[in-house]
Amino acid sequence: MNQPGQSLHPFVTKAYQPRTVATEKSYPKLTVVTPSYNQVHYLERTILSVLNQNYPNLEYFIIDGGSADGSVDLIKKYEPYLAGWVSEKDRGQTDAINKGFRMATGDYVAFQNSDDTFAPDAFSRVADAWRLAPDTDVFFGDMYITDEQDVILEELRAPEFCVECQIYEGMQVFNQSLFIRRERLNEFGFLDENLRFVIDYEIVARLGVQPGMRFRHVDGFWGGFRVQPNAKSSTISTVGLSEHQVIKEKYRPQLQSSLGEAFWQRYCRLRKLLTFVLQGEFGYVRHRLQLRQAAKKQ
Repeated sequence: MNQPGQSLHPFVTKAYQPRTVATEKSYPKLTVVTPSYNQVHYLERTILSVLNQNYPNLEYFIIDGGSADGSVDLIKKYEPYLAGWVSEKDRGQTDAINKGFRMATGDYVAFQNSDDTFAPDAFSRVADAWRLAPDTDVFFGDMYITDEQDVILEELRAPEFCVECQIYEGMQVFNQSLFIRRERLNEFGFLDENLRFVIDYEIVARLGVQPGMRFRHVDGFWGGFRVQPNAKSSTISTVGLSEHQVIKEKYRPQLQSSLGEAFWQRYCRLRKLLTFVLQGEFGYVRHRLQLRQAAKKQ
């Protein structure tokens, strides 16, 4: 497993060579959608992070917003390995993702932005987990934070899903490491196109409050969120926080618990701490506590 200071670069730049994968096992069909607009500097690494999984039951769509930076030529380079692609003016990232979801035929769907990547063996981890629990509605894993050159800066580990923690504490699941059963999106709706920043927080919260929804955390780092100057998330501190509060207030009344926000925030912090201590991740716990203390001092 990669650690901070190591890099995903060899995996996401390795030339794609199609190969036959033994299919004596069953594999759920996975659909991945990449929305993109003028991201040619990073797009190929995203594409290769998908194709280099060499997953035998993959459906991959790239939905481009009409880029004029060479992205279309790059997409055409990989066209033989895509289920489909378009390059046309759209209403933004969420519209592009939903466009891909409407084309999807997979058992599970995911979206990976054109400046983020998957990590090695991500799809095989999903398949392994599915064989053990094929009735799962949402699979999710852990995530790296990387720099512009794919060097791992941080690890973000997730405990088992708790909808109260999702609502009151914030993101418990990262879209870079998330697959959702397509039937559930058809049932409860696609991504909210009124939002700019918290589309992943909203869809996970929306699914989480539904009775009987089955979430499963799968060990391992599936994806990498890239920190780069032009990322949309670079300006999340204003609009993003406002949207987050709106979503929290929207879904809080649908929670089954009568306990208040103060209880759940304390519980969620303690739960996360105990989860990683019991896993023996003492270095990770110490590091995250140091970051929390540093943030308080700012």
